[in-house]
Amino acid sequence: MKNIFNQIITLFVLAALTLSACAPEEKTQEKAQENKARPIKTHILTMDSIQRTINYTANVIAFEELYYAPAQPGRISAIYVEVGDRVQKGQELVKMEQTQLTQSLLQVEEARRNFMRMDTLYNLNSIPKQQYDQAKTQYEIALSNLEYLQDNTVLTAPFSGVVTGKYYETGELYSGAPNTQAGKAAVIALMQISKVKAVVSISEQYFAEIKKGMTAELTTDNYPGRVFDGRIYKLHPTIDAATRTFKVEILIDNKKELLRPGMYAKVAIHLKSELALLVPAIAVVKEDGTNNRYVFIHENGIARKVSVEVGMRKNDRIEVISDKIKPGVELVVAGQSKLMNGDEVEVKN
Repeated sequence: MKNIFNQIITLFVLAALTLSACAPEEKTQEKAQENKARPIKTHILTMDSIQRTINYTANVIAFEELYYAPAQPGRISAIYVEVGDRVQKGQELVKMEQTQLTQSLLQVEEARRNFMRMDTLYNLNSIPKQQYDQAKTQYEIALSNLEYLQDNTVLTAPFSGVVTGKYYETGELYSGAPNTQAGKAAVIALMQISKVKAVVSISEQYFAEIKKGMTAELTTDNYPGRVFDGRIYKLHPTIDAATRTFKVEILIDNKKELLRPGMYAKVAIHLKSELALLVPAIAVVKEDGTNNRYVFIHENGIARKVSVEVGMRKNDRIEVISDKIKPGVELVVAGQSKLMNGDEVEVKN
């Protein structure tokens, strides 16, 4: 019995010695594993061209909009169009009562006959020049009045477009009082939408960079994935002191009339191209819980963490901005997610 007890004690001692011998070996293996260089892939940074783009929102408006009415009150003889009708330039839209026009025609004819008679007498030296000049002036005034009434008795379309408002009916008396949302008096409203424009308020910091003729792109939620090309055709010359912005007008061709006034749109204006550091987007790591971003660069077998700001995106690459990154450095593009600053690394390109 005593021998069995001694054997058990001996076994326990041997086991303890074995464990104590193995522990340092295991710790040594773990430490060696920790110190092992981490495999990475790198990419040599170079400068590449990128086109700067600024983005704004805007509402689409008609290229031309007209609240059409005669110059003076009067009864409406006929309105030839309805809301939604397409009209061509020069087409008759509204006819006002022609009583005054008829009277003006008679006055012109009478003034013409009187002037012709005075002209004959003047050529015969039978009347003084003053009398001749008076007859000529009366004739010219009568012609001017006739032209004015003709322009305001029959209203014709000044451009091709679509009727967007009708505020009177045939037979009603046009009063000349404001009766539209724009605070203007009108019989009808007309818009040209074969071309449309977007008026954008741009930060004053871009005032020197924005030029007439620059290209722009317009997108709208009404047509997902579709881009409408435009160009800057008018720059307003002053800066709003309250908002520190200036206005530009962007012209967009709209022959198919897909864009309609009042639509909400996003506008991207392309500025000049310049060189920038573009890196694969996957190389940029976002710090958990913050909006901070960083990359790793490889220096003599060591991974260095560098904080960066991100700029424009070009396909699958993104611009990084940092005074610690220059062209020619080795950027870590794979294996960076588990790296710590100062880790030993081994390039496995």
